[in-house]
Amino acid sequence: MVDSLEKVAAEIAVCEKCPLHQGRTNTVPGAGRSDADIMFIGEGPGFHEDRQGLPFVGASGKFLEEMLNSIGLTREDVFIANVVKCRPPGNRDPQSDEIEACREYLDRQIELIDPKVIVTLGRFSMARYFPNARISKIHGQAKKIGNRLYIPMYHPAAALHQPSLRATVEADFARIPELIEQMGSASGEEQPPDEPEQLSLF
Repeated sequence: MVDSLEKVAAEIAVCEKCPLHQGRTNTVPGAGRSDADIMFIGEGPGFHEDRQGLPFVGASGKFLEEMLNSIGLTREDVFIANVVKCRPPGNRDPQSDEIEACREYLDRQIELIDPKVIVTLGRFSMARYFPNARISKIHGQAKKIGNRLYIPMYHPAAALHQPSLRATVEADFARIPELIEQMGSASGEEQPPDEPEQLSLF
């Protein structure tokens, strides 16, 4: 059977692979363009996301939309997902077994969308591509693997909780178009997966 984002979402809707399903109101598979060039991966749904079944609809979502608008995009132009598809109790951090239970769904979504750029929002999605890295050290610094660019960024919630980070988050976000342009001009030679090309903001 041919895979699709709708099929993935339908499987997520009845998923019971980890205990998170016990407290959910709605699953939050993700939303946006099925052929988006840019995919954002956050951490986990919060209260409003759990109620609406959509990612980033609370205060963090409003800030994300503001930053998208600042580079000429809307949330309809991109795809937004999380590493876990159900809300962790009390908005706690997702646990490793929960992330692992959802990994297949996110992997399939990435394969189906095939974005040119993946922006990780927060340390849990960052860890997929930048294991053992500290977000405070590598935020905004892009890594190219094959034909895809990976950009680690602070989660929008971090800027809301720590106002001192807001300017950093906004500055990192503002460089996304430039990084994509750099990737286009540097795409003559593909980098093997074990030798990523570094495109740094600094």
